[in-house]
Amino acid sequence: MTDKIEQIRQVHAQFIHGVVRAAHNPTDCQELDQILAAAAENGWTDAVRAVRMILDGRRDTGVLAGLDEEDHAIISGILEGLQNPATLPDLNAKTDGSFAAPGLASMIAMASRGNVQALQALGVMGEQMTAFGGEMAHISGRFRQLLDGQRDEDKLTEGMSARSRSLMLSILDELAKLDHH
Repeated sequence: MTDKIEQIRQVHAQFIHGVVRAAHNPTDCQELDQILAAAAENGWTDAVRAVRMILDGRRDTGVLAGLDEEDHAIISGILEGLQNPATLPDLNAKTDGSFAAPGLASMIAMASRGNVQALQALGVMGEQMTAFGGEMAHISGRFRQLLDGQRDEDKLTEGMSARSRSLMLSILDELAKLDHH
Protein backbone atom coordinates (compact mmCIF):
# COMPACT_ATOMS: atom_id res chain seq x y z
CA MET A 1 0.00 0.00 0.00
CA THR A 2 1.38 3.40 -0.90
CA ASP A 3 1.99 6.11 1.68
CA LYS A 4 -0.68 8.26 0.03
CA ILE A 5 -3.35 5.54 0.35
CA GLU A 6 -2.27 4.90 3.92
CA GLN A 7 -2.55 8.60 4.76
CA ILE A 8 -5.98 8.89 3.12
CA ARG A 9 -7.18 5.95 5.18
CA GLN A 10 -5.63 7.35 8.34
CA VAL A 11 -7.30 10.73 7.85
CA HIS A 12 -10.64 8.94 7.41
CA ALA A 13 -9.98 6.24 10.04
CA GLN A 14 -12.99 7.08 12.19
CA PHE A 15 -15.32 7.02 9.19
CA ILE A 16 -13.88 3.69 7.95
CA HIS A 17 -14.29 2.15 11.40
CA GLY A 18 -17.83 3.56 11.64
CA VAL A 19 -18.88 1.96 8.35
CA VAL A 20 -17.32 -1.37 9.33
CA ARG A 21 -19.15 -1.27 12.70
CA ALA A 22 -22.44 -0.43 10.97
CA ALA A 23 -21.93 -3.23 8.44
CA HIS A 24 -21.50 -5.71 11.31
CA ASN A 25 -24.35 -4.26 13.37
CA PRO A 26 -26.99 -2.52 11.22
CA THR A 27 -28.93 -1.30 14.26
CA ASP A 28 -26.01 1.05 15.02
CA CYS A 29 -26.05 2.90 11.69
CA GLN A 30 -28.62 5.66 12.31
CA GLU A 31 -25.91 8.31 12.84
CA LEU A 32 -24.04 7.02 9.79
CA ASP A 33 -27.23 7.24 7.71
CA GLN A 34 -27.52 10.94 8.58
CA ILE A 35 -23.92 11.58 7.54
CA LEU A 36 -24.40 9.66 4.29
CA ALA A 37 -27.60 11.55 3.47
CA ALA A 38 -25.87 14.90 3.97
CA ALA A 39 -22.88 13.77 1.91
CA ALA A 40 -25.13 12.63 -0.96
CA GLU A 41 -27.00 15.94 -0.94
CA ASN A 42 -23.68 17.71 -1.30
CA GLY A 43 -22.42 15.76 -4.29
CA TRP A 44 -20.46 12.91 -2.73
CA THR A 45 -22.74 10.46 -4.49
CA ASP A 46 -20.18 7.91 -5.68
CA ALA A 47 -18.70 7.28 -2.24
CA VAL A 48 -22.15 7.21 -0.62
CA ARG A 49 -23.38 4.77 -3.27
CA ALA A 50 -20.44 2.48 -2.52
CA VAL A 51 -20.97 2.66 1.26
CA ARG A 52 -24.68 1.92 0.87
CA MET A 53 -23.87 -1.13 -1.28
CA ILE A 54 -21.50 -2.34 1.43
CA LEU A 55 -24.14 -1.78 4.12
CA ASP A 56 -26.57 -3.75 1.92
CA GLY A 57 -24.18 -6.70 2.05
CA ARG A 58 -22.01 -6.33 -1.07
CA ARG A 59 -18.37 -7.15 -0.48
CA ASP A 60 -17.01 -7.45 -4.03
CA THR A 61 -14.67 -5.02 -5.74
CA GLY A 62 -17.50 -3.94 -8.06
CA VAL A 63 -18.44 -1.35 -5.41
CA LEU A 64 -15.20 0.45 -6.31
CA ALA A 65 -16.28 1.18 -9.90
CA GLY A 66 -16.30 4.86 -10.78
CA LEU A 67 -14.59 6.10 -7.61
CA ASP A 68 -11.87 8.75 -7.64
CA GLU A 69 -8.53 8.04 -5.96
CA GLU A 70 -9.49 9.24 -2.48
CA ASP A 71 -12.90 7.52 -2.43
CA HIS A 72 -11.29 4.34 -3.79
CA ALA A 73 -8.74 4.34 -0.95
CA ILE A 74 -11.48 4.81 1.67
CA ILE A 75 -13.94 2.27 0.26
CA SER A 76 -11.26 -0.36 -0.39
CA GLY A 77 -10.11 0.21 3.21
CA ILE A 78 -13.65 -0.53 4.38
CA LEU A 79 -13.81 -3.71 2.29
CA GLU A 80 -10.43 -4.88 3.54
CA GLY A 81 -11.42 -4.05 7.13
CA LEU A 82 -14.56 -6.15 6.82
CA GLN A 83 -12.50 -9.13 5.64
CA ASN A 84 -9.67 -8.64 8.11
CA PRO A 85 -10.12 -6.18 11.00
CA ALA A 86 -6.34 -6.12 11.49
CA THR A 87 -6.09 -4.03 8.30
CA LEU A 88 -8.23 -1.19 9.70
CA PRO A 89 -6.36 2.08 10.23
CA ASP A 90 -5.25 2.71 13.79
CA LEU A 91 -7.62 5.16 15.48
CA ASN A 92 -4.76 6.37 17.69
CA ALA A 93 -2.11 6.73 15.00
CA LYS A 94 -0.76 10.14 14.19
CA THR A 95 -1.89 11.43 10.82
CA ASP A 96 0.39 13.45 8.62
CA GLY A 97 -1.07 16.94 8.68
CA SER A 98 0.93 17.80 5.59
CA PHE A 99 -1.30 15.44 3.62
CA ALA A 100 -4.71 16.59 4.90
CA ALA A 101 -3.87 20.26 5.29
CA PRO A 102 -3.64 21.28 1.60
CA GLY A 103 -7.08 19.88 0.78
CA LEU A 104 -8.73 21.38 3.85
CA ALA A 105 -7.02 24.74 3.31
CA SER A 106 -8.07 24.80 -0.32
CA MET A 107 -11.70 24.11 0.59
CA ILE A 108 -11.62 26.75 3.33
CA ALA A 109 -10.09 29.33 0.98
CA MET A 110 -12.61 28.63 -1.80
CA ALA A 111 -15.56 28.60 0.61
CA SER A 112 -14.48 31.87 2.22
CA ARG A 113 -14.46 33.43 -1.27
CA GLY A 114 -18.06 32.38 -1.85
CA ASN A 115 -17.68 29.00 -3.59
CA VAL A 116 -20.93 27.28 -2.60
CA GLN A 117 -19.76 23.77 -3.55
CA ALA A 118 -16.63 24.14 -1.42
CA LEU A 119 -18.73 25.41 1.49
CA GLN A 120 -21.11 22.46 1.17
CA ALA A 121 -18.25 19.96 0.91
CA LEU A 122 -16.57 21.52 3.94
CA GLY A 123 -19.89 21.31 5.81
CA VAL A 124 -20.24 17.61 5.04
CA MET A 125 -16.65 16.96 6.04
CA GLY A 126 -17.15 18.91 9.25
CA GLU A 127 -20.29 16.90 10.07
CA GLN A 128 -18.41 13.64 9.51
CA MET A 129 -15.48 14.77 11.62
CA THR A 130 -17.76 15.98 14.41
CA ALA A 131 -19.98 12.88 14.36
CA PHE A 132 -17.05 10.55 14.79
CA GLY A 133 -15.54 12.73 17.49
CA GLY A 134 -11.98 12.66 18.71
CA GLU A 135 -9.16 14.78 17.37
CA MET A 136 -10.85 15.61 14.08
CA ALA A 137 -13.89 17.03 15.87
CA HIS A 138 -11.59 19.67 17.38
CA ILE A 139 -10.39 20.68 13.92
CA SER A 140 -13.90 20.80 12.43
CA GLY A 141 -15.00 22.93 15.36
CA ARG A 142 -12.65 25.65 14.09
CA PHE A 143 -13.88 25.67 10.46
CA ARG A 144 -16.25 28.61 11.04
CA GLN A 145 -13.45 30.70 12.56
CA LEU A 146 -11.18 29.87 9.62
CA LEU A 147 -13.94 30.75 7.15
CA ASP A 148 -14.37 34.08 8.92
CA GLY A 149 -10.66 34.84 8.44
CA GLN A 150 -9.29 33.94 11.87
CA ARG A 151 -5.57 33.12 11.54
CA ASP A 152 -4.35 33.52 15.14
CA GLU A 153 -2.53 30.26 15.98
CA ASP A 154 -3.10 30.60 19.72
CA LYS A 155 -6.86 31.14 19.38
CA LEU A 156 -7.31 28.37 16.82
CA THR A 157 -5.28 25.78 18.73
CA GLU A 158 -6.49 26.58 22.24
CA GLY A 159 -7.28 23.38 24.14
CA MET A 160 -6.07 21.09 21.35
CA SER A 161 -3.86 18.06 21.71
CA ALA A 162 -0.42 18.14 20.08
CA ARG A 163 -1.77 16.10 17.17
CA SER A 164 -4.72 18.42 16.48
CA ARG A 165 -2.49 21.44 16.95
CA SER A 166 -0.05 20.10 14.37
CA LEU A 167 -2.81 19.65 11.80
CA MET A 168 -4.23 23.11 12.49
CA LEU A 169 -0.79 24.69 12.09
CA SER A 170 -0.36 22.84 8.79
CA ILE A 171 -3.75 24.16 7.62
CA LEU A 172 -2.72 27.70 8.61
CA ASP A 173 0.57 27.31 6.70
CA GLU A 174 -1.33 26.18 3.60
CA LEU A 175 -3.83 29.03 3.93
CA ALA A 176 -0.93 31.51 4.15
CA LYS A 177 0.48 30.09 0.89
CA LEU A 178 -2.92 30.40 -0.79
CA ASP A 179 -3.39 33.96 0.47
CA HIS A 180 -0.06 34.99 -1.05
CA HIS A 181 -0.92 33.72 -4.54
